[in-house]
Amino acid sequence: MNRSMPSADLVLDGRSLTIEEVVSVARPAEQVALRLSDGAADAMKSSLDLKHELLAQRIPIYGVTTGFGDSCVRQIAPEKAWDLQRNLVLYHLNGVGPTATPEVARASMLIRANSLARGVSAIRPGTVELLLRLVERDVLPLIPERGSLGASGDLVPLCYVAAALIGEGDVAHRGTVRPVADALAEEGLEPVRLEPKEGLSLINGTSFTAAFAALATADAEELAFVADLATAMSCEALLGNASHFHPFVHDSKPHPGQGHSAGLVRALLAGSALTTSYEEILLRREPLRERGYVRLDHRIQDKYSIRCAPHVTGVLRDTLTWVRPWVTTEINSATDNPLFDGELGALHHGGNFYAGHLGQAMDSLKVAVANIADLLDRQLELIVDEKFNNGLTPNLVSPTAPDDARAGLNHGFKGMQIACSAVTAEALKMAAPATVFSRSTEAHNQDKVSMGTIAARDARTIVELTRNVAAIHLIALAQAIDLRGVENASPAVRRVHAAIREVSPFVDGDRRLDLDVEAVAGLIRTGALRRAAGVAAPSDPAPVA
Repeated sequence: MNRSMPSADLVLDGRSLTIEEVVSVARPAEQVALRLSDGAADAMKSSLDLKHELLAQRIPIYGVTTGFGDSCVRQIAPEKAWDLQRNLVLYHLNGVGPTATPEVARASMLIRANSLARGVSAIRPGTVELLLRLVERDVLPLIPERGSLGASGDLVPLCYVAAALIGEGDVAHRGTVRPVADALAEEGLEPVRLEPKEGLSLINGTSFTAAFAALATADAEELAFVADLATAMSCEALLGNASHFHPFVHDSKPHPGQGHSAGLVRALLAGSALTTSYEEILLRREPLRERGYVRLDHRIQDKYSIRCAPHVTGVLRDTLTWVRPWVTTEINSATDNPLFDGELGALHHGGNFYAGHLGQAMDSLKVAVANIADLLDRQLELIVDEKFNNGLTPNLVSPTAPDDARAGLNHGFKGMQIACSAVTAEALKMAAPATVFSRSTEAHNQDKVSMGTIAARDARTIVELTRNVAAIHLIALAQAIDLRGVENASPAVRRVHAAIREVSPFVDGDRRLDLDVEAVAGLIRTGALRRAAGVAAPSDPAPVA
């Protein structure tokens, strides 16, 4: 990628940033040029003018001419306010845990800039422009994931963003860890000296939480498709009853997500020669006639993990219908304190840094996604277990003749199921709500906090775990479709099967499969399997192209 030749522009106005735009900047396929809108810059200057007027009056302004949190009773002279902002950044540089990924760092910086672009935070446009330049030039702060309560903003993690702007600490510069001062110098950029309020403007917000939330939301939407795809492929692999997805059934319980999932499974199964229907089963059955009992040769109903799959995936789809707007609202909100109304000349103290909506959204999302992991793990059991897989080989081993030298040596997907069960258990373990664990802290000033950051980080992790569960299951399903005869699968499934086979060959003997899992997880994450199936993007309501 030629970083000197931006190929797209993204203009921030504090009001119209989308989740898709956050993802495009966090996971760049091309360089995006970032800038503030003219209206945003004008609004920011208006709030700056008000701040300077109030400073001249030498009145107490929280976090500007007073201490922070419980120290708000201590007023300082305006002349000291510059040093106060630097100290604010430095004393919060105490995060712990793993370093956030580059995509989370980019998303956090973009969302923070967009929040400040609303123009009510009394921060200079030039300071925010420097933040955008760091994103463009791939100068990314090393942000520890742990240390935020999700109230009073993401103080600790966002301080690492602010520190980069003032030239403190290390950054990842195009993949290499180095002092930020060196990275700025190489890029021809100068660190800033924070004006009064600017440090607070940068750190007193929900942008780190929102970064995890936006990425988890986008990824969970992709997982909803993958769950429906796996259900369709499982139905084929098990020679299942496609009548379970009939419109009449789901119109009779008209939850939109359930109906969408059932409709998508039907579309993915169109043209399949492997599935059956209730009507076909009736035609094949041995007539009861005058007998009081007969054992049917074919189950007229499949197990719950197949028959009730739309009822599970539909919950995720319907959860996303309100999670998405909540996250979108948050990334387009002013989330710091205090706020300056430059138009009316008013100063307002409040608590927009409280990440309650994000926390609730992520706690709910992670439960819905964890249920997808459990669903797919149960489907995998039906596929690999010879007691339930309707004539497929045990553990999907490649068939061998009794006199073949390899007979009895291979165990197929036995190890894959063990791994899948372990990963599923970990996802389920993390699904407990985080937002109920409020802890009073900071001298009992922050006496009710959201824990939204922990909820959002958990949601990220559960999404990643579920993606791996789905990858294992899809590799097994591709194997099962091969054993059934891929030519008998539906056209959509054949296309998906081909995409999987490009990165994961047929398992004709025991071999390592971890790299296959990683590759198929990548196909899920990028939407490649959805596109192979001919299915519209998650935000498009059309079930299938």
